[in-house]
Amino acid sequence: MTTEIDIDAVAARAARAAQPFAETAPRARAAALVAVADALDAAAGELIAIAMRETGLTEARLTGEVRRTSNQLRLFAEVIVDGGYLDARIDDADAEYVIGPRPDVRRVLEPVGPVLNFAASNFPFAFSVAGGDSAAALAAGCPLIVKAHSGHPELSRRTGEIVADALAGAGMPDGVFQVVAGQQVGVELLQDERIRAGAFTGSTHVGRLLADIAASRPRPIPFFGELGSVNPVYATAGAVAGEPDLLQGFLTSVAGSAGQLCTKPGFLFVPRDAELGAVGEAAASVAEHRLLNPGIGRAFEERRGAVLGAPGVTVLAAGEVRVDDAEQRFATPTVVEVDLETLREHRDELLEESFGPLSIVVRYDDAAELPEVQRELFPGNLTSTLHASDAELDAGGLADLVDALAETSGRVLFGGWPTGVSVTSAMQHGGPYPATTSDATSVGTAAITRFLRGVAYQNAPQALLPAPLRDDNPWGVPQRRSAAGASAGWGSLTGSH
Repeated sequence: MTTEIDIDAVAARAARAAQPFAETAPRARAAALVAVADALDAAAGELIAIAMRETGLTEARLTGEVRRTSNQLRLFAEVIVDGGYLDARIDDADAEYVIGPRPDVRRVLEPVGPVLNFAASNFPFAFSVAGGDSAAALAAGCPLIVKAHSGHPELSRRTGEIVADALAGAGMPDGVFQVVAGQQVGVELLQDERIRAGAFTGSTHVGRLLADIAASRPRPIPFFGELGSVNPVYATAGAVAGEPDLLQGFLTSVAGSAGQLCTKPGFLFVPRDAELGAVGEAAASVAEHRLLNPGIGRAFEERRGAVLGAPGVTVLAAGEVRVDDAEQRFATPTVVEVDLETLREHRDELLEESFGPLSIVVRYDDAAELPEVQRELFPGNLTSTLHASDAELDAGGLADLVDALAETSGRVLFGGWPTGVSVTSAMQHGGPYPATTSDATSVGTAAITRFLRGVAYQNAPQALLPAPLRDDNPWGVPQRRSAAGASAGWGSLTGSH
């Protein structure tokens, strides 16, 4: 990892790598990602030991996170080889086209160029140096600069060395991957004209500052920021009566990794007369967990104090925050209760995300008012969840609430809990602002589209067309072709997988 950083040299290396990396054959780039995945797996023991020391996360959690990180690299390798992500479209010239003569037009998605990724603190593997944003950018064919998070510097440096060595060993161009450190370095690189897109996972405050920098450049660039989410959960009377493990599932989701997850349920709505059981007793059985670093610990302690001090709050589980000699905080779950009227009246104190093991139970009188509540109080979320009985779902009375959840969230869950995000082709991990700065996803194979842009070639000679648009299709990617004389719809879908 660069320590004394020549920002101009870093940006220049990435810019020089852009064209040769974009032209890398799909199977070669895919093989490079697999090489990175293999290298991370081989070094897992060493990396996990460093991560445990720097973050306080458990070995079991980090072991699963390394597996997720290497698996998503392999998943993107499959996407590259498949080629469908390029969305290659060919309209042959047609003098008899129904709305007038048309030229030969061919469109494909191409890499945007060098990407700057601000790594996250709470996922030292899956959203850090070799995490999902990095994997998506590299898969798209974009040179990548990672701004390491200060919460795990040794892990970032060592991971960066492993990734760089694997890419070089796979024959990728020099400058295709670099790791830097320092807040000001990140800001200056984001302002550099050679950076063509940014990605970020972190706080709303910092993410918004960076998004504004990206937008205010002389040449604005896309900035994909995941900023924060409170992930409301709604439980109906039928769910409370029919799900005996509702409370335990809620507490497990709130307390997992000390609540330092972007999908942690920050609010649980239940009917006013719902019997939840002994929340305090259940929460007391959860062992304390270290918060990631002293800064996050202090912020959680301050946020927890604000919630506990808000008018109309009833404490169900007081929790504790312990401070050691190194200023690290260790916390147990805090759960409080308010009614819906109090939440509305004191929204300024209660609605902000609590990054840590704290959640708010909200009691409501009529499920019919919940769609309005969602739209009014929770306009942008990564997730929203509905717990209801089969009979209630079949009756259709919750359709308006489901519509409201879909309007305001990137992922809508029916049952279960939002923590734990599957890395799949259909996953959406992004939602309306303030959850993210765009409606794109940072998890799953669709994340690659953030770092691609459409380019159309009109009447271009075959020799100057990108490989995915040529008639001989040397990469063997799917091509949607509308041939001369075809109907206004697609004429054919050709190519191989």
